[in-house]
Amino acid sequence: MRKTILFFAIILLGYSSGASAQFKSGEFKNWAKTPPMGWNSWDCYGPTVEEHEVKSNADYMAKHLKKYGWEYIVVDIRWFVENDKAGGYNQTDPRYVLDEYGRYQPAVNRFPSAKDGKGFKELADYVHKKGLKFGIHIMRGIPKEAVAKKLPIKGTNGITADKIYTDSIQCTWLRDNYTILDVPGAQEYYNSIFELYASWGVDFIKIDDLSRPYHQAEIEMIRKAIDRCERKIVLSTSPGETPIDKADHVKDHANMWRMVDDVWDEWRHITHLMKISEKWYDFIEPTWPDCDMIPLGRISIRGERGADRMSRLTKDEQYTLMNLFTIFKSPLMFGGDLPSNDAFTLSLLTNKNVLKMHKEGTEVRQLFQQDKKLAITSRNRKTGEVYLALFNLSDENNKRKVEVNLSEIGMQECSATDLWSGKKTGFYSDKISAELPPHASLLLKLKKTK
Repeated sequence: MRKTILFFAIILLGYSSGASAQFKSGEFKNWAKTPPMGWNSWDCYGPTVEEHEVKSNADYMAKHLKKYGWEYIVVDIRWFVENDKAGGYNQTDPRYVLDEYGRYQPAVNRFPSAKDGKGFKELADYVHKKGLKFGIHIMRGIPKEAVAKKLPIKGTNGITADKIYTDSIQCTWLRDNYTILDVPGAQEYYNSIFELYASWGVDFIKIDDLSRPYHQAEIEMIRKAIDRCERKIVLSTSPGETPIDKADHVKDHANMWRMVDDVWDEWRHITHLMKISEKWYDFIEPTWPDCDMIPLGRISIRGERGADRMSRLTKDEQYTLMNLFTIFKSPLMFGGDLPSNDAFTLSLLTNKNVLKMHKEGTEVRQLFQQDKKLAITSRNRKTGEVYLALFNLSDENNKRKVEVNLSEIGMQECSATDLWSGKKTGFYSDKISAELPPHASLLLKLKKTK
């Protein structure tokens, strides 16, 4: 009899806790133990990407990049607008697609597999069958159209969208949504959209307009909604600059967060990123400060900035960008159209030595950034090897010596290997230095000999 009572008590307890088994607090930090690596549609397609383009990038990743650790395929902004445009956003007469609960749905004219209310389920299945993971982008808040139509919020007893919004603190650059107030129905709305995304098979979500100003209440609602949706959805907050005084909060609620606004193929964007990153070294791992997407390869096919082109960065500048992103352990989200890659671009994404450092490096720290010179180091705790990146940030048209005292990295003597080429560069005592052209850099693996 006691066993029967205990059995029914357990069943009742399960029902009383809700339909979903909520993840434990902080468990999400185990969902991306190394910085996520993938492709995002923004840099090449802006808000206009279509299903066949997503599939072609997934096909390329599965064939050429998956074995190197690349795994996420992310559909960026406004997949729910039927008539968006390149070079900005259609904010004059956008045709939104929503369901009866005020939740965005993929535009079928762009994503044909979404017909009959299937959402992104079939596209996610396509990506998953290739051994990859599927992600989407949303804006924070609730659709203005849901508010105007007073659509009901799923999971509530009659609360409608117009009861949970404010038009203050609205996003200044894209006005699709309103801010969600911390009132009854608000958590249920976020719960409902993540319930939907989980049913589609979403593995990654990038949520925009969260950081400036920092929307702490909505971030906390998002965290709760993900934790209860029964799917391990990696959370990326965007864009920067995330305020450094919120570092402890964001690392306890998101897997990755942007440090800066969009990074494009301009040298000044890279140097700005280097300066901002100085504040974030103490917050690397087990969640990740994010350097933004990688604007290499073929970008702006229908993008926001400029015409269809291969990246305007020189080869030295492209190595410098990759050296910064990898030694800093930023998430790597490639922004170019993968099927358009040339051999050089592909080589930047498939170097086993560099990606090993990106995955296994720890204790990342900046040694200095002064006089247009930068040095960053990390360590491989498995092998004891030390990684060192040296950068010449000067615009002057001559080589400059960038030098580090070996004592600063716990050595007296060492051997060095260039990570990109795999070639030995020699033995060093007391100091290690390199003569670097403007905007160039060097990425080394150091093995202690004394």
